Amino acid sequence: MHMADALISPLVGGVMWAATAGITAYSARRLQANGDDSVVPLMGVLGAFIFAAQMINFSIPGTGSSGHLGGGMLLSILLGPHAAFLAMASVLTVQALFFADGGLLALGCNIFNLAFFPCFVAYPLIYRPLAGAHASAKRIRVAAIVAAIVGLQLGALAVVLATFLSGVSELPFGTFLLLMLPIHLAIGVVEGLLTAAVVTFVDSARPGMLAAAAASRPPLQRGGGRLLAQLLLLTAITGGLLSWFASTRLDGLEWAIFHSSGREALSTPATNTHSLATALQERTALLPDYSFRQAADSGDAAAAGDAGEVAGTGSEKAQEWPDVSAATSFSGLLGASLSMLVAGLLGLVLLRRRQRP
Repeated sequence: MHMADALISPLVGGVMWAATAGITAYSARRLQANGDDSVVPLMGVLGAFIFAAQMINFSIPGTGSSGHLGGGMLLSILLGPHAAFLAMASVLTVQALFFADGGLLALGCNIFNLAFFPCFVAYPLIYRPLAGAHASAKRIRVAAIVAAIVGLQLGALAVVLATFLSGVSELPFGTFLLLMLPIHLAIGVVEGLLTAAVVTFVDSARPGMLAAAAASRPPLQRGGGRLLAQLLLLTAITGGLLSWFASTRLDGLEWAIFHSSGREALSTPATNTHSLATALQERTALLPDYSFRQAADSGDAAAAGDAGEVAGTGSEKAQEWPDVSAATSFSGLLGASLSMLVAGLLGLVLLRRRQRP
């Protein structure tokens, strides 16, 4: 559900950048007030895991579409909402800057949709009341699924509203809405199941960690190194190997755009702001679309239509499956490392600033 700049006007993009900046500042202050140094390694490792996990799209049977783990709900459960928001923002920023996954103008929208709704709406208002203070495995599964669905539905609705208010695309509001909500309902069910599986594993490996995160206490005390090592190993396997098996079908947003307009991607408006954002992203994207730059440039040249369009049939992207690719593996490992570095450093800087006299 990473929005491209083609959907967003400079005004809407600017407003969402400002809103996201405000929430980021608020989360940073709360982390400084309530956080502990033990949250820093977990922020970094979980940020790396979410980056790697988002590379694996899973097919939605009977739709011709696919989805991937959002991650905001998982991070909220394990870190608490404020550290989770900052970690999620770090992942999305790395994706946009270095892999051209989501537009720079639309980055404020993407952080808001994928981080704010799960961290500050679905988690405190849905997951925590459903799971309860001493949740059983069954209650965790139910709460994770319901909260993931609600968070993703709100994000999908926000995508449609931002697109409509921007007025820069020809997508019909009603059709786009009726396609976005059902497909992300299905994606939300799978995300909830995956979230519950990871949370159950972590809870069995580190009993009491979920309660500590919910109470804004240090989530990792002594002996947490084994869990971090296990998560790092899972991240390396996911980003380096399992990413080859990502579904080639269009993701939920691409699928909704195609069935609303007959096109898989839309023309980017010729405004100065859009041009500036595009030029900047071209300079910073080391591995655009998780491919080596030369291969990505060749793919763009071969694609018909507007720049940024995905070549395909409307239901699948033009690539082999499994995509056994050194570029994909390198992207997964590099992106996970960058996400870990950014999220970890952000947490470290904030907590060390609090400790200054």
